[in-house]
Amino acid sequence: MPSTMPSTSPRDVVFPPGRQALYEKNRYSPAIRSNGFLFVSGQVGSRPDGSPEPDYQAQVRLAFENLNAILQAAGCTFDDVIDVTVFMVDPEKHFEAAWEVVGEYWGNAPHPTLTGIGVTWLYGFQFEIKVIAKLPEAADC
Repeated sequence: MPSTMPSTSPRDVVFPPGRQALYEKNRYSPAIRSNGFLFVSGQVGSRPDGSPEPDYQAQVRLAFENLNAILQAAGCTFDDVIDVTVFMVDPEKHFEAAWEVVGEYWGNAPHPTLTGIGVTWLYGFQFEIKVIAKLPEAADC
């Protein structure tokens, strides 16, 4: 008897070049395309082996570089980002230093929406950024 349950399609995962093994090891997808949007997992300032970059501002830059690699793999740029969530350990201490770096990547106004969250732990990292972007082919939707 045929199933009456609707079939589900596999997730449309986007992997940046050279980091697929790291994502598979940690058991999550870096980004998924769905309904004209790109949902990007939180990106940290991890080196190619997954270890944290020790310098704070260099870690923030590397988080953006890792984010940009995913956006590029999906055919996007930061200009396509519509929503940002930033997680920071000790934001009272680190916010200004992070925001000096953010300006290097953020682009011109109008800026995406932003939610900033102070946390106590990020698996050895101090900064994480996750975004939702509109896919270019869906720009007129």
